[in-house]
Amino acid sequence: MAEQTRRLVLGGATAGVVARCRDFTRRALTDWLWPEGTEAEEDLLLLVSEVVTNACLHAGGPRELVLRHSPGLLRVEVSDHSGEPPVPRAARDRSLPGGHGLILLERLAKSWGSAPSPDGRPGKTVWLEVPAPAPRP
Repeated sequence: MAEQTRRLVLGGATAGVVARCRDFTRRALTDWLWPEGTEAEEDLLLLVSEVVTNACLHAGGPRELVLRHSPGLLRVEVSDHSGEPPVPRAARDRSLPGGHGLILLERLAKSWGSAPSPDGRPGKTVWLEVPAPAPRP
Protein backbone atom coordinates (compact mmCIF):
# COMPACT_ATOMS: atom_id res chain seq x y z
CA MET A 1 0.00 0.00 0.00
CA ALA A 2 1.36 3.41 -0.96
CA GLU A 3 1.17 6.42 1.31
CA GLN A 4 -2.28 7.96 1.51
CA THR A 5 -2.58 11.66 2.32
CA ARG A 6 -5.50 13.72 3.60
CA ARG A 7 -5.29 17.51 3.79
CA LEU A 8 -7.61 19.91 5.62
CA VAL A 9 -7.01 23.60 4.85
CA LEU A 10 -7.87 25.76 7.87
CA GLY A 11 -6.42 29.16 6.98
CA GLY A 12 -5.69 30.18 10.57
CA ALA A 13 -9.21 29.63 11.91
CA THR A 14 -9.58 29.06 15.63
CA ALA A 15 -13.34 28.81 16.29
CA GLY A 16 -14.39 25.16 16.35
CA VAL A 17 -11.18 24.08 14.69
CA VAL A 18 -10.19 21.43 17.25
CA ALA A 19 -13.48 19.54 16.85
CA ARG A 20 -13.27 19.93 13.07
CA CYS A 21 -9.75 18.44 13.02
CA ARG A 22 -10.76 15.56 15.30
CA ASP A 23 -13.75 14.75 13.06
CA PHE A 24 -11.58 14.95 9.94
CA THR A 25 -9.01 12.62 11.54
CA ARG A 26 -11.67 10.17 12.74
CA ARG A 27 -13.13 9.94 9.20
CA ALA A 28 -9.68 9.29 7.75
CA LEU A 29 -8.98 6.55 10.32
CA THR A 30 -12.31 4.92 9.46
CA ASP A 31 -11.43 4.99 5.75
CA TRP A 32 -8.03 3.51 6.53
CA LEU A 33 -9.71 0.72 8.54
CA TRP A 34 -8.15 1.59 11.89
CA PRO A 35 -9.79 -0.41 14.69
CA GLU A 36 -12.48 1.86 16.17
CA GLY A 37 -12.73 2.63 19.87
CA THR A 38 -9.18 1.47 20.58
CA GLU A 39 -6.55 3.09 22.72
CA ALA A 40 -4.52 3.81 19.56
CA GLU A 41 -7.44 5.74 18.05
CA GLU A 42 -8.17 7.69 21.23
CA ASP A 43 -4.49 8.52 21.77
CA LEU A 44 -4.18 9.82 18.21
CA LEU A 45 -7.30 11.97 18.51
CA LEU A 46 -5.94 13.40 21.76
CA LEU A 47 -2.62 14.22 20.07
CA VAL A 48 -4.39 15.93 17.17
CA SER A 49 -6.40 17.97 19.68
CA GLU A 50 -3.27 19.02 21.55
CA VAL A 51 -1.25 20.04 18.49
CA VAL A 52 -4.17 21.97 16.98
CA THR A 53 -4.92 23.63 20.33
CA ASN A 54 -1.28 24.71 20.60
CA ALA A 55 -1.50 26.27 17.12
CA CYS A 56 -4.64 28.15 18.25
CA LEU A 57 -3.12 29.36 21.52
CA HIS A 58 0.42 30.15 20.45
CA ALA A 59 0.48 30.62 16.67
CA GLY A 60 -2.68 32.45 15.60
CA GLY A 61 -4.46 29.26 14.52
CA PRO A 62 -3.50 26.33 12.29
CA ARG A 63 -3.04 26.89 8.58
CA GLU A 64 -3.61 23.24 7.67
CA LEU A 65 -3.75 19.68 8.99
CA VAL A 66 -2.15 16.91 6.93
CA LEU A 67 -2.44 13.18 7.69
CA ARG A 68 0.02 10.81 5.96
CA HIS A 69 -0.81 7.13 6.33
CA SER A 70 1.56 4.39 5.21
CA PRO A 71 1.97 0.78 6.28
CA GLY A 72 2.75 0.77 9.98
CA LEU A 73 2.93 4.56 10.42
CA LEU A 74 0.71 7.63 10.62
CA ARG A 75 2.23 11.11 10.45
CA VAL A 76 0.23 14.16 11.54
CA GLU A 77 1.37 17.62 10.43
CA VAL A 78 -0.12 20.91 11.66
CA SER A 79 1.15 24.03 9.91
CA ASP A 80 0.74 27.52 11.35
CA HIS A 81 1.89 31.11 10.80
CA SER A 82 4.42 31.33 13.65
CA GLY A 83 8.09 30.56 13.16
CA GLU A 84 8.56 29.97 16.89
CA PRO A 85 9.21 26.29 17.68
CA PRO A 86 7.16 24.57 20.40
CA VAL A 87 8.61 25.10 23.87
CA PRO A 88 8.03 22.52 26.62
CA ARG A 89 6.41 23.80 29.79
CA ALA A 90 9.60 23.35 31.81
CA ALA A 91 11.20 26.04 29.64
CA ARG A 92 8.23 28.43 30.05
CA ASP A 93 6.80 30.32 32.98
CA ARG A 94 5.16 27.63 35.14
CA SER A 95 2.62 30.15 36.40
CA LEU A 96 0.95 30.12 32.97
CA PRO A 97 -2.03 27.77 32.53
CA GLY A 98 -1.79 24.66 30.38
CA GLY A 99 1.50 23.37 29.10
CA HIS A 100 0.68 19.68 29.04
CA GLY A 101 0.35 19.19 25.27
CA LEU A 102 4.04 18.65 24.60
CA ILE A 103 4.28 16.28 27.57
CA LEU A 104 1.54 14.19 25.94
CA LEU A 105 3.44 14.26 22.63
CA GLU A 106 6.54 12.99 24.42
CA ARG A 107 4.62 10.14 26.03
CA LEU A 108 2.22 9.06 23.27
CA ALA A 109 3.95 9.77 19.96
CA LYS A 110 6.68 7.58 18.50
CA SER A 111 8.45 10.80 17.52
CA TRP A 112 7.64 14.47 17.02
CA GLY A 113 9.24 17.76 16.11
CA SER A 114 8.85 20.94 14.14
CA ALA A 115 10.31 22.38 10.96
CA PRO A 116 10.16 25.76 9.24
CA SER A 117 7.56 26.05 6.49
CA PRO A 118 9.08 24.40 3.43
CA ASP A 119 7.50 26.86 0.96
CA GLY A 120 9.34 29.91 2.28
CA ARG A 121 6.23 31.38 3.93
CA PRO A 122 6.48 32.49 7.56
CA GLY A 123 5.55 29.70 9.91
CA LYS A 124 6.32 26.14 10.83
CA THR A 125 4.93 22.64 10.77
CA VAL A 126 4.65 20.65 13.98
CA TRP A 127 4.60 16.94 13.21
CA LEU A 128 4.17 13.72 15.11
CA GLU A 129 4.30 10.06 14.18
CA VAL A 130 2.52 7.11 15.72
CA PRO A 131 2.55 3.42 14.81
CA ALA A 132 -0.44 2.47 12.69
CA PRO A 133 -2.21 -0.63 13.95
CA ALA A 134 -3.04 -3.45 11.59
CA PRO A 135 -6.24 -2.60 9.71
CA ARG A 136 -9.39 -4.23 10.95
CA PRO A 137 -10.62 -7.09 8.76
